[in-house]
Amino acid sequence: MIRHCVFIRFRPEVSEAEKATIFAEISALKERLSGFLAIHVGANISPETGMDKGYAEGFIVDFADAEARDAYLGDPEHQKTGRKIVAAADGGVQGVFVYDLEIPD
Repeated sequence: MIRHCVFIRFRPEVSEAEKATIFAEISALKERLSGFLAIHVGANISPETGMDKGYAEGFIVDFADAEARDAYLGDPEHQKTGRKIVAAADGGVQGVFVYDLEIPD
């Protein structure tokens, strides 16, 4: 399994509605992409003040395998939403942190 973690430093003027739309678009991909197992969306709730480096919100997607993750990455709807994320992030791509983990069976 691949756990795809995406953390975002949103620009201050990005509304909660805009964030919700972005997260809903990512979540909707689960219905049509094979191997997209689960999605978790939310704000950082860690008590470790400052450790998030401003990446205060994000999502985690679980994929069955690297092939499913790669299909998601190449999906046109994912790419469209990815552009929205970069546009909404503080500093563009610098405001987005992506980290994938392989989870052993």
